[in-house]
Amino acid sequence: MAVDVVKIEIKSVMDASGLEEHILAGRFKADDVVAVIGKTEGNGGVNDFTRILSDQAFRKVLMDHGTRDAAAVKKIPMVWSGGCDGVITPHATVFARNAETGPADELRIVMGTALSPQILPEDIGRPAMVEKVAEGVRLAMKDAGITDPKDVHYVQTKTPLLTIETIQDAHARGQSVACEVHDSMGVSNGTTGLGIAVALGEISMPTAEQICHDLSLYSAVASCSSGVELDCAQIVLFGNKAGAGGRYKIGHSVMKDALDIDGIYEAIRNAGIDLPERARASDLQGRLVNCFMKCEADKTGRLRNRRQIMLDDSDVHHHRHSKAAVGGVAAAAIGDPAVFVSVDAMHQGPHGGGPVIAIVEMN
Repeated sequence: MAVDVVKIEIKSVMDASGLEEHILAGRFKADDVVAVIGKTEGNGGVNDFTRILSDQAFRKVLMDHGTRDAAAVKKIPMVWSGGCDGVITPHATVFARNAETGPADELRIVMGTALSPQILPEDIGRPAMVEKVAEGVRLAMKDAGITDPKDVHYVQTKTPLLTIETIQDAHARGQSVACEVHDSMGVSNGTTGLGIAVALGEISMPTAEQICHDLSLYSAVASCSSGVELDCAQIVLFGNKAGAGGRYKIGHSVMKDALDIDGIYEAIRNAGIDLPERARASDLQGRLVNCFMKCEADKTGRLRNRRQIMLDDSDVHHHRHSKAAVGGVAAAAIGDPAVFVSVDAMHQGPHGGGPVIAIVEMN
């Protein structure tokens, strides 16, 4: 079935009125919604409860207006990234199925979902997690009906991180863990990025020593998030497939560094919009649905050969610096501050940069 895509502003911490408005207007039915990817306004840390509040609000709307029971609605993938630093506007991108068909020779967006095998606390940051994530990504490709990894343009994941309780559980079973609690978000994201890269043939299986150390290894389509709410990798995969129907297409590129605005425009071109060499927001003509990107401070403390202080700042974490900076670049590029920018980009795009994914409406 075809995929419909719409971006909705989140007007307050527990607001899902935009989703409800589209359902009541008949754009899609509540039962047609198959995934949500959103930015919430909390701190983006382990204790960012705005992610849970948005999740509850969106699932309630689907329960109120649909026929699926609570168990079925709970299974809908919803990936919430906390932290709207700088100019980023809280928002959600909603994906819904519809019955539109299309010509067999036209590529349009398709989506697949999967859950990996259970990821144990001792797997995080180690080859076992890479293998389990890769297994889940292959299942998501199959669910999307994609056979060629080159047709995959976006893999959004949510994976577990460590807590004091899960570390104690590992120790009670005689197992060790690869890192501490506050490092585990980045380590989980990075290990997941490698799992995606392995599944899609971007890299070969890394050694244990390369995980979270060899930053030359990365996936160009991975966007990885982690949290305390699950014990496996929740995977939402997007690509293009001929004859899928609908009006939307997806593409990707990478930002080579935090200022690489050309990388954003290259992702939009890759998705199917012709742009001039020196593009600007007005050239998009309202056809861009959203951009999704990952970013991280360059560990050398340099940007285009200039010294940076975000890694030395004791008052504001470097995640918030980098997210705000890249969010500003992205908002200027597309002319809209409702853009999905997430941090902890280890093994997701080149070091100091990150993947950029664009979804566009075709004529």
